[in-house]
Amino acid sequence: MFTNTEESSLMTLVYNEIIETISRAEARWPHSSQAELEGDIRLLAEDVANEHPEFTKMTAQDQNAFLEKLLSELTGYGPLTDYLADESISEIMVNGCDKIFIERQGVILAVSERFMNNNQLYRVIKKILSPLGRRVDELNPMVDARLPDGSRINVAIPPIAVDGPYVTIRKFAKQTFTLEQLVEANSMPSSVAELLAQAVKAKDTILISGGTGSGKTTLLNVLARLIPDGERIVTIEDAAELRLECSHVVRLEARPASPDGRGEITIRQLVRNALRMRPDRIIIGEVRGSETLDLIQALNTGHQGSMSTVHAENPLQALYRLETMALLAGHEIPLSIIRNQISGAVRYVVQLERLSTGERVVARVTEICGTTRGEYVLKDHYQLKAAA
Repeated sequence: MFTNTEESSLMTLVYNEIIETISRAEARWPHSSQAELEGDIRLLAEDVANEHPEFTKMTAQDQNAFLEKLLSELTGYGPLTDYLADESISEIMVNGCDKIFIERQGVILAVSERFMNNNQLYRVIKKILSPLGRRVDELNPMVDARLPDGSRINVAIPPIAVDGPYVTIRKFAKQTFTLEQLVEANSMPSSVAELLAQAVKAKDTILISGGTGSGKTTLLNVLARLIPDGERIVTIEDAAELRLECSHVVRLEARPASPDGRGEITIRQLVRNALRMRPDRIIIGEVRGSETLDLIQALNTGHQGSMSTVHAENPLQALYRLETMALLAGHEIPLSIIRNQISGAVRYVVQLERLSTGERVVARVTEICGTTRGEYVLKDHYQLKAAA
C-alpha cells in the first residue's frame, strides 16, 4: 500500500511519460471515436506503468484504481471531472495548479484535489477551449466563453495571472425555478412574489440589481417565464444563459473579436438590431456599457415590460450606474435628461443579496416614481429586515 504522496509521485511520473509518448506519435495516431482513443490510452498507460516497480507491487485492485484515475487525468478534465458532473456545485475556481475551490449552496469551499503541474492544467484548458474555437496564449492571455451546456468559463494565464493559470467556471444550472419555489426557499415573501408577477403582466420594466453570485440571472429567468404566451421576446446576452419556456423567443448572443481583432458583435449592436425585429419585450442579460442609452430610449418609445440586470449595491446606485453607462455612449446629453428618461423607463428595481450563509434573497423592491428637482423619487415596497 502506498501513501498518497508516493502514489501522486508515481502518477506524475507515468503521466508525463505518457504525454511525451502521445506528443511524439500524435500525428500518426488517428482515432475514429473517443472510446477508441480511451482504449488505446489505457493500453499505453498499462505498458508505461508496468515499467515501474512501484506499480507492479500494487494489488490488482489498486492497479485498476490507479489506471482509472490516470485515464481520467489523461482523457477527462483531470481533477475537475467529478466537479463538472456534480450538479450540486455551482462554481469551480482554479487558482494555479495547486489550489481548487468550489461553490456549493452559496458557500465557497477549498478541496484537496490538485493538478499535477501547470502543464496538466494547460492541457485541460486547451481541451475545454478548443471545441469552442477559442484559445489563450501570451498575446491573448484572457478568454471568456460559453460551454455547450451553457456554463461560463473564464481563463487568465501569465503574464497577467501572477501565480499561474486561473480558471473560473460558472456552471449552468439545469434546474429551473418558479416564483413559488423561491418563496418556499425563503428567497422572498409571498407578497413580493405577487407584486413581481403583477408587474410582469402589467408590462412594467424591471431592473434586477445585486452583486456577483447574488442570483440575478436566476430571478431574471423566473420573471421572464411569466411573460404571457404570444408576446415576441428578444433576448440579448454576452453568453446565452436564459432559458425561456415562451413560444415566441428570439435569442441573440454577442461575439468577441477573433484573435486578430475582427468580427466582434457587441451588446449595443444587438440592441439596435433587436429594435428592428418587432419585439414586444427586450430582455438583456446584463447592461454594462453604452448599450444602456439605446435600451433606455427604446423603453421610452413603446418597448415597456423589458427586463435586465445590473451590478450595484442598492436601487439608487443601480440607477446611478445606468446614468454612467448611458453617458458612455458619447452623446452630449445633459444628465437631467438622462435621469428623466431612466425614471420614465424603469418602474421597479429588485435588489438581491447573498447572505453569509450562502442564501440568495430579495433584499429590497423599490419603485421609481419619477424625479423632483432633478433627483429620483423612490418608494420602497419591501425591505429585508436586518438580522437581530
